[in-house]
Amino acid sequence: MAKTPARKNDSSANLGFEAKLWLAADKLRNNMDAAEYKHVVLGLIFLKYISDTFDEHHARLVAGSVAKSGDYEGANPEDEDEYLAANVFWVPVDARWAQIQSRAKLPSIGKDVDDAMVALERDNPRLKGALNKNYGRADLDKHRLGELIDLIGSIQLADVASRSKDLLGRVFEYFLTQFASAEGKNGGQFYTPSCVVRVLVEMLAPYKGRIYDPCCGSGGMFVQSEKFVEAHGGQLGDISIYGQESNPTTRRLAIMNLALRGIEADFGVENADTFRRDLHPDLRADYVLANPPFNDSDWFRKDDDVRWQFGVPPKGNANFAWVQHFIHHLAPAGFAGFVLANGSMSSNQSGEGDIRQQLIEADLVDCMVALPGQLFYSTQIPVCLWFLTKSKAAEAKRHFRERRKQTLFIDARKLGTLIDRVHRELTDADLQKIVTTYHAWRGDRVSHSPRAGEGRGEGATAYEDLAGFCKSATTAEIAGHGFVLTPGRYVGAEEVEDDGEPFAEKMPRLVAELHAQFAESAKLESAIKANMEKLGYGL
Repeated sequence: MAKTPARKNDSSANLGFEAKLWLAADKLRNNMDAAEYKHVVLGLIFLKYISDTFDEHHARLVAGSVAKSGDYEGANPEDEDEYLAANVFWVPVDARWAQIQSRAKLPSIGKDVDDAMVALERDNPRLKGALNKNYGRADLDKHRLGELIDLIGSIQLADVASRSKDLLGRVFEYFLTQFASAEGKNGGQFYTPSCVVRVLVEMLAPYKGRIYDPCCGSGGMFVQSEKFVEAHGGQLGDISIYGQESNPTTRRLAIMNLALRGIEADFGVENADTFRRDLHPDLRADYVLANPPFNDSDWFRKDDDVRWQFGVPPKGNANFAWVQHFIHHLAPAGFAGFVLANGSMSSNQSGEGDIRQQLIEADLVDCMVALPGQLFYSTQIPVCLWFLTKSKAAEAKRHFRERRKQTLFIDARKLGTLIDRVHRELTDADLQKIVTTYHAWRGDRVSHSPRAGEGRGEGATAYEDLAGFCKSATTAEIAGHGFVLTPGRYVGAEEVEDDGEPFAEKMPRLVAELHAQFAESAKLESAIKANMEKLGYGL
């Protein structure tokens, strides 16, 4: 499999350190498939983090026991309860990174790592079933494994745990991005591009409450939600996290991804299909954030399911099964933000149009956002963001204005910047344009920016329709469009500023420019043909 170079313009990783580490690690991949190598590398990064945070707390306990004063006076550095009390994972002696790295050059290193993972899971119930324990298999090159351990061991984390989390968390997140790119279509099963996650999170602004993702992949929605809370002065723990994932290896990534940042989450007892076995049946969430499989035709349906409040979804497409599942789990004043294929906004096949009409008539659709193409590694299918709420009534506590029988449409298809030939990313400016438009329309005076003076309750921007970008439409207008939710139907054409050039002069100029371009293309084609003929290839 061809190796994927690190992205040169990744707005989520500006230090360059992660990119250099990725290139070095990718060189050690050899012929191993990215989907397989992912678990080898990320498991080691996680082991390094666990060990580093343990070592930091171990040093504090040792200092307290020696000094016989301070917070850790008389502490026993080898007492597991001392670590549990500080929310630090206990690491047995043979699983500590220094011990692993000291054996990196030995032929037994694969078994040593497996034994370390087994010991970690044994002594830390939160990690049960989460770690890769397949490093000792015969087809994994032990020399390259040792080199990879030395490479990851080069990440120096000698200061406080918060910095450790930040640095290794960034490495973990960057590697998830790169593996998604390397895996292409299959990468989408575990990863949603960070810029899309940021739009969802910052539009919903989940400061406090229960957050739910029933198809959580590697947990990116949860990580970004915690980042949002902390950036706006909240505390880790202001939100409660509930997730579910059907793929067992992806579920393990999610557990590691959150544990890496000290985030606790309820992922249920095991991996499970959300439609066959809902692991959180009684949950009513304040926020639902999700990126379900697009247009999934291979899904389980029970016709009399209590979730089908607005109509039985077709067996050939799970889009509106997911939508109704989200609504079923929303609290009375809850919000849902999720990704779906563009077809969900207009399809009338197999009763989908009737379900969408009922959702609109029930006044659940708060906002629709059409996204630019090429944002996802997993698909070229155009996608959109849905934002639903069970209550559009004015709410003084969150400053929401009265929005009943209104829906905001945002057409963001022209936004984004190409970061390579096939992938696009929303910039901070793009994100702010989308997010502040929604907040201004909703009236909640919440800025997505964590900078001082731009938090909750600070000066609100007045909302105005902007031709070609956003439009606040009534339910009656949507009905007039056949209950189609495509933003382009509502926002109209962007106003083009007149440059003052007379039409009689502009048209001949444009025609002349086109002729010049065609002539240049013809010259280039002729030159290519001549060069190919010299090489013996006639065209």
